[in-house]
Amino acid sequence: MNVTTSAKVKTTVKTLGHAAFGAIEKYFRKTVEHEAEVLKDKDPEELHQMRVGLRRLRSAVTGFAPVLNLPKEASEGKIGKVGRILGTLRDLDVMLESLQNTYYPNLPADEQKVLDKALLYLLKQRHRALKGVREVLEHKTYQSLKESIENWLDHPLYRAIEHLSIAEVLPDLLLPQVSEFFLHPAWLLGTEYEDGKVKVADDLNAEAVEQKLVAEGTILHDLRKQAKRVRYLMNLFGDFYGESYEVYVEDVKAVQECLGNIQDSEVLGEFLTDFVDRDLKKELPKLAGLLAENRYAAWQKWQVLQRRYLNSDIRQGLRLVLIHPVVEDAAKAEVSQKSKRACN
Repeated sequence: MNVTTSAKVKTTVKTLGHAAFGAIEKYFRKTVEHEAEVLKDKDPEELHQMRVGLRRLRSAVTGFAPVLNLPKEASEGKIGKVGRILGTLRDLDVMLESLQNTYYPNLPADEQKVLDKALLYLLKQRHRALKGVREVLEHKTYQSLKESIENWLDHPLYRAIEHLSIAEVLPDLLLPQVSEFFLHPAWLLGTEYEDGKVKVADDLNAEAVEQKLVAEGTILHDLRKQAKRVRYLMNLFGDFYGESYEVYVEDVKAVQECLGNIQDSEVLGEFLTDFVDRDLKKELPKLAGLLAENRYAAWQKWQVLQRRYLNSDIRQGLRLVLIHPVVEDAAKAEVSQKSKRACN
């Protein structure tokens, strides 16, 4: 049954099985189309796009798990393992790009000399990581993963709920992950209770933020991972909702990016500290200062989002959006119109 929807909603009413098939096929194709170029290693963007494809494929397998009957060779764990190996190489590319283009030009000559050695070391690590990527992509386990998904796409198997309307089950698919996102303890980092309410501390200077990140930064990294899971899951269902849904997706993306900037800066700092085997502030004072400045700037952006999502009205707004897919309203409207025509 085709349904006329708003300009924003570009889909028709589908079954859960139909939607699951579309997502698996889309992200599987996106993944494999970059494989040959990743093996050639001429453009790091190809690696990035293949890794994104794998992440979204994994999200689709996880998000649609209640309806999918996939072979064990195509499990979420198998996909994740390949993604992690590609991720090691991608992380090195990000570090190299950041050090070369963001930090190196702004350093004095003596610090640039130290960084030259660090960059050479990273390039050697990258060579080993690339070898690992090529090995995993040519290994029979990955080939079996691809073959099993191709076979499933030719002859898809589902669980009993495949014929349920996607509009009816979307809230059940989305709300559990969003709830985990809302309940994460990282939202309370750098807050205090005042008059029975949670208040984000707005008087933390750069040094105080550094201390908090050293003591509790791991929970921010964990929230980043949860934000990534929620974002990829929500991206699967954008066609079934309206513009307000996209606003929330962008918010989740912003959380992921802010916390990602903090994490990337910390990883760079840890690598450089290990490399020079000394106090980074003494050995590379300018670079250490730039890293701290970038962390503090990202922290301030994070606090804006933190205040927003500690607001109960904002959280409730997202819940209400999730339980009312626009396509469902369109379907009801068409049924109503048909009923009126029948009466006339």
